[in-house]
Amino acid sequence: QVQLVESGGGLVQPGGSLRLSCAASGNIFSGLTMAWYRQAPGKQRELVADITRGGATTYANSVKGRFTISRDNVKNTLYLQMNSLKPEDTAVYYCNRREYYFTWGQGTQVTVSS
Repeated sequence: QVQLVESGGGLVQPGGSLRLSCAASGNIFSGLTMAWYRQAPGKQRELVADITRGGATTYANSVKGRFTISRDNVKNTLYLQMNSLKPEDTAVYYCNRREYYFTWGQGTQVTVSS
């Protein structure tokens, strides 16, 4: 079973930036479409961005132009560069497959507040 460990979250002011990382165990990472999700208090988990094994990306409209998803298939690591952060980006961020999910990791908290 693949384990997912997210990191890089924190408290940042509006307009600031953060870079999230997701380390995946196992050796199947490179063949999978991976994604970042987030869940704000009282809301359902939502898809933020995904990236195919070949590097094609898609983004939720709410983050398009501000967030960039990338991957390092040698390091089995997924990244999310978040710029121009807004208070509504506050959530716990998770990584996982685009479908047929692995067990969810603990996530990493992102708080955007002045």
